[in-house]
Amino acid sequence: MSDTTVIPVRGTDGMKDYEVRVGRGILGTVSELLPARAEKVLIVHAPALGERAERLREELSDRYQVLLAEIPDAEGAKRVEVAAFCWQILGQTDFTRSDAIIGFGGGATTDIAGFVAATWLRGIAIVQVPTTVLAMVDAAIGGKTGINTAEGKNLVGAFWAPHAVLCDLELLDTLPRNEILAGFAEVVKAGFIAEPEILDIIEADPARATDPTTAEFRRAVELAIGMKARVVGEDFTEQGLREILNYGHTLGHAIEHAERYQWRHGAAVAIGMVYAAELARLTGRLPDAVVDRHRRVLDSLDLPTSYPAGRWPTLLATMRRDKKARGALLRFIVLDDIARPSVLQGPDESLLFSAYQEIAS
Repeated sequence: MSDTTVIPVRGTDGMKDYEVRVGRGILGTVSELLPARAEKVLIVHAPALGERAERLREELSDRYQVLLAEIPDAEGAKRVEVAAFCWQILGQTDFTRSDAIIGFGGGATTDIAGFVAATWLRGIAIVQVPTTVLAMVDAAIGGKTGINTAEGKNLVGAFWAPHAVLCDLELLDTLPRNEILAGFAEVVKAGFIAEPEILDIIEADPARATDPTTAEFRRAVELAIGMKARVVGEDFTEQGLREILNYGHTLGHAIEHAERYQWRHGAAVAIGMVYAAELARLTGRLPDAVVDRHRRVLDSLDLPTSYPAGRWPTLLATMRRDKKARGALLRFIVLDDIARPSVLQGPDESLLFSAYQEIAS
């Protein structure tokens, strides 16, 4: 624990307090975070983590009855059939409200594991152990759980805070480079909406900023986690402040849907952030220099900043169905400046189209 950073999440809206632990080589401390009364633990994991999940099972087996649930990779996991598979395991092994789930994997894994925990017996404890950058700084922390449907992403879900979150940065050392860069889109988002130091770190040396073994990487990730911890602590069920976390996500989710979830979330959100910046520029809120900075930072991370021109009608239709819309009104988080997010509600369709032309390829 000597090299462990503990980031507290202070609960509101009925959410209990919990902590996010960040460090290197701390996976072995996960038992310290499980509920004291737990007797059974289900580890929900993706196929690529089978061996690590088995080792974790063995480490915990002297104190708990531990079961494994291997689920499909990436967005293929976030289906009601996968949730039903996990419910079946919990039912057949008599999991009670005192028992717990460990979500061990990327953002899709932590999303589905959290949803299963939220719905089994109307809620049992979950300890999230994210294994990707995206999951560490975003998906595993806020307690928004969900599954996808044919109509869109995360349209079925629940707010269910984790019992704790453990981010072992060593788990990222073997992650493919493109996975780290895609995850860094959410770190960049934190920089633009609240933590400008992140942008400075990336601009100073993109290679070091995205190397999991460096102090720069850890600093950027901890800043992003701390930002999300503050926001979700103040507004757990997204009644106001938490909405700023949707920066880049309105168009980003529409792109993911258009790509049948074959794109990395971060790649879609990167384009969504540039689109939101262009919207803010066209409404006179954001200076050209900040819009240019979006492209410069994202380009340095090899993240996309444009999308095909002919896809606009499909994207617009999908955005209108998005859960972030209010009635018939689309809502976008935009910036009035760096670290000054605001809401743009019901923009004219011609404005939306004009902004899209600025990112169209």
